[in-house]
Amino acid sequence: MEHFDASLSTYFKALLGPRDTRVKGWFLLDNYIPTFICSVIYLLIVWLGPKYMRNKQPFSCRGILVVYNLGLTLLSLYMFCESKREQPCRSTCASLTDPWTQQQLPGNRLVTGVWEGKYNFFCQGTRTAGESDMKIIRVLWWYYFSKLIEFMDTFFFILRKNNHQITVLHVYHHASMLNIWWFVMNWVPCGHSYFGATLNSFIHVLMYSYYGLSSVPSMRPYLWWKKYITQGQLLQFVLTIIQTSCGVIWPCTFPLGWLYFQIGYMISLIALFTNFYIQTYNRKEASRRKDHLKDHQNGSVAANGHTNSFSPLENNVKPRKLRKD
Repeated sequence: MEHFDASLSTYFKALLGPRDTRVKGWFLLDNYIPTFICSVIYLLIVWLGPKYMRNKQPFSCRGILVVYNLGLTLLSLYMFCESKREQPCRSTCASLTDPWTQQQLPGNRLVTGVWEGKYNFFCQGTRTAGESDMKIIRVLWWYYFSKLIEFMDTFFFILRKNNHQITVLHVYHHASMLNIWWFVMNWVPCGHSYFGATLNSFIHVLMYSYYGLSSVPSMRPYLWWKKYITQGQLLQFVLTIIQTSCGVIWPCTFPLGWLYFQIGYMISLIALFTNFYIQTYNRKEASRRKDHLKDHQNGSVAANGHTNSFSPLENNVKPRKLRKD
């Protein structure tokens, strides 16, 4: 395994240049093997988990889901916007080498780090903004680590027996992001890498707040923006392609190989998310319109415009109780 890690480093050194020494010693970043093992374990659970749960009752997980989604909402908001403000440490401060011990550092935030570093939208190198680069690196480490936490999304689906939500898109997105961001953190942990993470953190604030609220049954009738979250994700991928393409057209010191890879990866996500959107929303709306037209043809629409498609027999049948979770 050590030989595998060394070979991987040699290959990416030829493609992207030497590894960034600023993250040396940071948790999970020195060696690719832990990230790779976590990904393999994740895929094994995706494969074996539904088999294990097949003859078991689903777990509710309602309480822990509220806490989990609230936590990820706050973490995403922290990454996008702002963390605690502290006094800057001296040049000998050990926290410059580990995001776990950053109590003495100035506030870490993507938006303000980009602003203070006067990042260039069109192309930004990885060693051009001094301390602002370090702010971006520290918060992007948390972004990388959040991808490990987000494996729990799938595990909750398995425990709740919502296997229909474990799609190719879902598994591909979750398994690939952790691995991709290990390489980002080791080779291009700041500079042009900030843009996609900033947009994604904002989308995740909306997404995990939605999931958290939907864990409370009484809130579900008031949640209407799920469709627009998917639209926001698609817009995020398009904007990331545009911004990444700027770095190709007007190059700087940021590695071109990574820019080409990111464009390709964004295209794959656009294809998968577009298919998900069509399957989930467009077909449902088409089916709804078809049912509505059938109701008109059967004369089941009342004069005041409200549907009344129940037969006398149906009116005497007691409705089934809805599941609370």
